[in-house]
Amino acid sequence: MRALITGITGQDGSYLAELLLEKGYEVFGLVRRDDPERYDYIRPIASRIRFIEGDLTDQGSLNAALRLSQPHELYNAAAQSFAAGSWRQPLETADVTGVGVLRVLEAIRTHSPKTKLVQASSSEMFSRTDGIPVTEKTPFHPRSPYGVAKAFAHNLAVNYRESFGIFACSCICFNHESPRRGSEFLTRKVTQHAAAIKMGTKDKLTLGNLDARRDWGFAGDFVRAMWLMLQQPAADDYVIATGEVHGVRDVLDVAFSYVGLNWRNYVEIDSTLVRGPQDCTLFGDASKARKMLGWKPEVNFQRLIEMMVESDLDTLRRELAGRSAAAGA
Repeated sequence: MRALITGITGQDGSYLAELLLEKGYEVFGLVRRDDPERYDYIRPIASRIRFIEGDLTDQGSLNAALRLSQPHELYNAAAQSFAAGSWRQPLETADVTGVGVLRVLEAIRTHSPKTKLVQASSSEMFSRTDGIPVTEKTPFHPRSPYGVAKAFAHNLAVNYRESFGIFACSCICFNHESPRRGSEFLTRKVTQHAAAIKMGTKDKLTLGNLDARRDWGFAGDFVRAMWLMLQQPAADDYVIATGEVHGVRDVLDVAFSYVGLNWRNYVEIDSTLVRGPQDCTLFGDASKARKMLGWKPEVNFQRLIEMMVESDLDTLRRELAGRSAAAGA
């Protein structure tokens, strides 16, 4: 089996690469020439991946990637993926996260029509659900350029599935975190600061709204669901979520307790960081995935946050040891 992964250097792409290599796949990874992402997450397995230069904004490069790899499966994990940041880069977000998926679908249609696709959709397509769990039938109500772009891409996947018979699935992912999560995301910001405050390299953490509540799961569990979708006899869309709601205070409690600190002594509130209408309770109902795919999350919320703090502590210890060694040389 051959698989092409876009966004292979990121959180989801790297976990996907590991999973597929374990299953004996030949893995191709689409990478940009000017990709600022470090290859840290895939460095241990890089020699087993065939990298192809390409970009979701360049139709020609996508066509070439499909012709070269002729993948049985394509996992589109590439996007401008930070919802808050999409307000600062709305055009780039629309082009990469939205129209980029149209280019991927066109490349499949014209050059590799039997390729099965997983499109990484997002809970940000909904955003306001009045505390009701999201299912595959919940109407969209995006509240950011990112959410709008994801809704556009999601509907495109449905249209190409119905119009051209392409095996296109959308994985409607709720928040999924890991030690590989970008530092701009709330959970990673909290765990990095908890580790840094414990180690004495920082003295406070500034946050906005502490009342936001989300459905947080482990990225490794979510990519397993993506793979399961492509093993089914027919393409369909699935909500992937834990179904549990936790608040920002819960993240703080677990992270700071793990390092023996009380977060209330270190957290400051900055009202300018509040995201306004995007701050709400948002959680998913993955009953369909549990029934049809046999999927369920294996890492719970507390263990997830602890894993992230452990990783951040290890990283910081290595950095401090390196600085100490350099200073003594």
